[in-house]
Amino acid sequence: MTFSRNDIVLLPIPFSDLTSSKVRPAVVVGMAPHHGDLFLAPITSRVNQGEFALKGWRSCGLNVPSAVKGQLATVESKLVRKNVGKLSEADAETLDRHISEWLELDR
Repeated sequence: MTFSRNDIVLLPIPFSDLTSSKVRPAVVVGMAPHHGDLFLAPITSRVNQGEFALKGWRSCGLNVPSAVKGQLATVESKLVRKNVGKLSEADAETLDRHISEWLELDR
């Protein structure tokens, strides 16, 4: 499977205590060159726990209103179970703005 920036994917996300995992959505924010790893931001259906709500959640393949969490993770692309869609252009711009703030790229 190949992936592009702003793809919405489903993959097992471990619980914080690492006792188990659950398949959850995430958005691809980048790919590591030569490694097959993906940089991801998790997506939550608990909109109040996210950094920003996705306006186009239906059009990107999600079943319920969702938000992007203010976290970044690196995972092996082989863990992805399914590619369900792609962020809308407006949501992709919002994500880019938030990533820039999270990583303090504007300073």
